[in-house]
Amino acid sequence: MTDAVPAPQDAPTLEVYSFDHPHAVPARDLVHVLGGKGAGLAQMTTVLGLPVPPGFTLALSVCRAYWDAGWPNGLDDALRHHLAQLEQKMGRRFGDPADPLLLAVRSGAPQSMPGMMDTVLNIGLNDACVEGLAEVSGDPVFAWDSYRRFLEMFGATVMGVDEHLLRMDDDDRQLDHIKKHVGTLKERIAAHAGRPVPTDPFQQMREAITAVLESWESPRARAYRAAEGLTEDTGTAVNVQAMVFGNRGSDSGTGVVFTRNPLDGTPVLYGDYLPEAQGEEVVAGTAHTQPLSYLADHVPSAWTDLLASLAHLEEHYRDMCDVEFTVENGRLWLLQTRVGKRGAVAAIRCAVQMVADPTIQLTEEEALDRATPDLRDKARAEVLAGAGTTRPEHVKVTTGLGVSPGRVAGRVVLSSIEAATSDGQVILVRPETSPEDIAGMAAAAGILTTTGGLVSHAAVVARGWHLPAVVGAKELTVLGRNVTTAAGLKICAGDVITIDGATGEVWLGDATHDARPLSAEDEAALIGAVLPELLVLESWESTRKTTEGDEKR
Repeated sequence: MTDAVPAPQDAPTLEVYSFDHPHAVPARDLVHVLGGKGAGLAQMTTVLGLPVPPGFTLALSVCRAYWDAGWPNGLDDALRHHLAQLEQKMGRRFGDPADPLLLAVRSGAPQSMPGMMDTVLNIGLNDACVEGLAEVSGDPVFAWDSYRRFLEMFGATVMGVDEHLLRMDDDDRQLDHIKKHVGTLKERIAAHAGRPVPTDPFQQMREAITAVLESWESPRARAYRAAEGLTEDTGTAVNVQAMVFGNRGSDSGTGVVFTRNPLDGTPVLYGDYLPEAQGEEVVAGTAHTQPLSYLADHVPSAWTDLLASLAHLEEHYRDMCDVEFTVENGRLWLLQTRVGKRGAVAAIRCAVQMVADPTIQLTEEEALDRATPDLRDKARAEVLAGAGTTRPEHVKVTTGLGVSPGRVAGRVVLSSIEAATSDGQVILVRPETSPEDIAGMAAAAGILTTTGGLVSHAAVVARGWHLPAVVGAKELTVLGRNVTTAAGLKICAGDVITIDGATGEVWLGDATHDARPLSAEDEAALIGAVLPELLVLESWESTRKTTEGDEKR
């Protein structure tokens, strides 16, 4: 348990801030200090008054200090001070075997790096605390399931044990079964890591923070920064936050939602919800997620609160927002907000529509700054790619979820290593992608997964890179060097396929549209019919150039 301690004298130099810290400037302007996630959490807490589980942020400077000289002097004292404050807010104590406060430790780089760095949930559980959680919650299955999740995540993320050795291989939620699995997990972790999972909650938190700091230099994070052209020297913030539980019962769950459709920019909510789940499950691409309407139907009070929060966020940020949330026993909690990654067509449509939106009121200049000439070219290419037709000889393999627009053909590769080392244009085909696949994703012309939803890892990364992607093609099975369909059709590594990231369709062979170019008149008519916002932007651009020319004269 954490004793109340005064603020350490060197805390200001360590820059550890509670989410409700009274910064001199709005928290949203402190991404360079708090990281993207920390800035969003602080802004939602202090300015917007939205339901955010309390916590604190280790600033980017702490990460840089760690990489310069190891665990910073005074950091333990700063952590104890902020833990004491968090305990007061939550009315529970960290490590209390009767009613334990549990913590989440998450990364938070200045730029969005989806899934590239580490997260550890349910920190503070041990054999004593799990019994207290079972007693105070009145739900032993929930408590022991949370302990199981903690051991799986801590063992893989912090102690380096192969996650495949730790996964529960069935959905049996009987208490005796989960307890037995917890025992097996502890034995496997100790055997493969050479030491047991620490039982001291403070040591668990300390090691989790270290793992998050270390993940800044992981191969997947470095590969993502290289693909995005991001600087290597900023580091990541670390967010320590009170746990809320999406796995607590039928009126609990976790989800990700965009305030507008990130494929086409239409002002409709877009995302996935996973009942009785926790943490990264909704984005991992391995679970069968539900549409957002599931939440509206099953937990209407949380749905109403979510709608109000999303409207508030979009109006405040004056942009499309990507929001992670948890529902615990019917109560909504927001875990992250950021400006959402989107396809080129969506970016163009959002920019123009937000000029006319009375709650946002972008200026034409702001819209043009967002919709750069390069982005407009990509949007034009997306529209033209979607205009193609397929000939009778093109055999349609299946239809999944189109999550990142564009039609592209390439040779099938079944591993990220193969994608990264292949010559020519390839389609990476996987059951699901994970952060470890990032180098192969960056090298591929398109991505096809057999599982996953609208906000899975493959979908989010592909949209950010304007890379055509189809996910959730559940009729396909990846086995060995082949992909088979439910009807028995076999596709081998090296075969050419085509995917359409707008419609979700997959064909054998090269089914990209006829190479015959459209006339200028036909192209303009197509753009005008499908994406008239592009023509509006070009009109505004012309007016801006005329005005600038007049001013120079």
